[in-house]
Amino acid sequence: MNYQDVTNYLYSLNMFGGKLGLSRVVRLLQLMGNPEKKFKSVIVGGTNGKGSTVAIIFSILREAGYKVGMFTKPHLSSFTERIIVNNKRIDEESVVKIIEEIRNKIEIMKKDLAFEHPTFFEVVIALTFRYFEQQKVDFAVLEVGMGGRLDATNVVDPLVSVITNVSLEHTKILGDTVLKIANEKAGIIKQNGILITATEDDEVFSLFKKICEEKKSKIYRVGQDITFEKLNSDISGQNFKVKSIFNDYENLYIPLLGDHQLVNACCAIAAVECLRFNDIIILPDIIEKGLRTVKWPGRLEIIQEKPLVVLDSAKDPLAMRKLKDAVQKNFKYKKLILVISISSDKDIHSMLSEIVPISDFVILTRHKVMKRAANPELLSLMVEEYSKDFIVIDNVKDAVREALSRANKKDMILVTGSLFTVGEARELWYKHGDVRWGRELNETP
Repeated sequence: MNYQDVTNYLYSLNMFGGKLGLSRVVRLLQLMGNPEKKFKSVIVGGTNGKGSTVAIIFSILREAGYKVGMFTKPHLSSFTERIIVNNKRIDEESVVKIIEEIRNKIEIMKKDLAFEHPTFFEVVIALTFRYFEQQKVDFAVLEVGMGGRLDATNVVDPLVSVITNVSLEHTKILGDTVLKIANEKAGIIKQNGILITATEDDEVFSLFKKICEEKKSKIYRVGQDITFEKLNSDISGQNFKVKSIFNDYENLYIPLLGDHQLVNACCAIAAVECLRFNDIIILPDIIEKGLRTVKWPGRLEIIQEKPLVVLDSAKDPLAMRKLKDAVQKNFKYKKLILVISISSDKDIHSMLSEIVPISDFVILTRHKVMKRAANPELLSLMVEEYSKDFIVIDNVKDAVREALSRANKKDMILVTGSLFTVGEARELWYKHGDVRWGRELNETP
């Protein structure tokens, strides 16, 4: 098999759907010798902010001198972005070799009468854990997939668990209320463990607290046990101070925009501080350096100036509300041109209601990932409610080119609606799979 064969095989596993449950991945990992037991881990769940929080924790642990693996999903342009060790993506040769091993283990699993084929996500998790084992990482920082309790990442025994926040998502699978979804996400809370959460919902926090009491786990809440104050910001980043569980930080800097990233940073700081309960002490100056050097493409990412082009992967109403707030607080522009494609399984109307009103012109488009994008003609019916001028261009890159042709140097182009949309747009500046881990401004493509 070559790399293309392997990725074709992996994506073909989507036919098995996104079924929750641990029995398949547990059996597969047993046959692989349980690689997930060979390293320490921190696990991050929640509705929004998971990936950013993972990236911040990863950056701090790297600054502390550890060899660190990071798993996030989905990817912007290349599958290998999901699996990082010390800022280097998994190489294609390793993907091929490990997937060949996994396929052999699945053949063994098939001999069981109760066999169910592992899903795409479960196979990817097995690939991730084997690679981290091979690379002899000290820590793995893992982004939870769907929910938590029955998610494939939940086979690890993390030193710290983080649940950023909870809102309605995947309601057909996780439950039709925020509390039902919160209960699923709370499955990553371990016996005698540690939970950091930034939920603003008191009912959700009460649920988490009750579960932590039952499991004799410690719980810390951003906004209560960890507080922050924004000092200043510009389009390069933000300065802020934090009163955390064990330390106060008077002047931190993070090169990520939006107040929500300060909340995510607080989750990360608290998670790293709590490693001391396992005799792992990360000093404040290391935390400061780790925040300063964090990199997270596709999230309020400024990819060009004059005109200003910003990419953000907001994928649900809560994320879109935070994006709107960040745009209004952080950027100055004469006209805002919105380029947007949203996946069909999202709350499209609520997402549009957040971002369209602040836009001057809207370009509706359609990302190409697995035919998941909503028909832009459907979006147009909703956009008409806001009396905004708009056009439909079916291809994301062509839509961005059109926005660039309409913008003058004082305008802003915002590309959003999905990580898939952002990934396709980003390829106008960076070739496919070339995800630069830093802010590098480029000329108009």
